[in-house]
Amino acid sequence: MKLKVFIPSELSEITLDQYQRYLKISSKETDQAFLQSKMLEIFCGLKLTDAMKMKISDVNSITEILSDLLNETPNLIKKFKMKGVEYGFIPNLEDISLGEYIDIDNYIGDWENIHRAMAVLYRPIVNKYGERYNIEEYQVTDGEIMKDMPMDAVIGSMLFFYHLGIDLSQAMMKYLEESQETRLVQYLSSVKSGVGINQFSHSLKEILQDLKISLN
Repeated sequence: MKLKVFIPSELSEITLDQYQRYLKISSKETDQAFLQSKMLEIFCGLKLTDAMKMKISDVNSITEILSDLLNETPNLIKKFKMKGVEYGFIPNLEDISLGEYIDIDNYIGDWENIHRAMAVLYRPIVNKYGERYNIEEYQVTDGEIMKDMPMDAVIGSMLFFYHLGIDLSQAMMKYLEESQETRLVQYLSSVKSGVGINQFSHSLKEILQDLKISLN
C-alpha cells in the first residue's frame, strides 16, 4: 500500500494546536509504538489505521525527523502570517498594560492555555513603517485563533522571556536560595546543549513562578 505522507520540514509547519494535542497524549502515554502512531496522525495528517500499515523503518525515520523539529530552539520570531493576516510581536514591552502583563505572566508556561499568552504577545499588524510596525490594541480574548500559529514563533517567544528573566536575574542572584540558583544554572546549561522544547516545556513555568521575573 502506497501512502502520500506530508512530513513537516520546519518547525514553522507545525501548529500550536498540533503540539498541544500531542503533548496531552505524550504526558500520559508511555507506549512508544502508540506515541509514534499519534505523531503520524497529528503532525502528518495520517489516519491511525493507515499509520499501522506502514513499515516500522519508515515510521522510525519520520518520527525521528519530527522529534528533531520539536527539539529545536528557534530565535524570537517578530512577524508571521496566519490565515492571510500578518501578526507582529508586541513592539514595546515597557509599555504593556496591567491586563497584558497578567495574561502573559499567567499563561506563558501553561501549555493548555498558552494560546492566551500568544494572543497578547502576537496581534495583527495595523501599520508598518519599514521594519517598524504597530499592532492592534489589547483586548481580552480566549486566544483560540492563536492555536493555528506556528510553533517556531511559540517557542521563540518563550525562550525570549526565559532568557530575559535570566539576564535580569543577575542583579537578584544573591537573594536566591541555593537550591533555586543551582536549578537555574543546570537548566540554562541544558537549553544551551540543545535539549529543546520537550524538557523546556516541563521546567519553564516552575522556574518563572519561583523567580517572579518573567516580565519584571
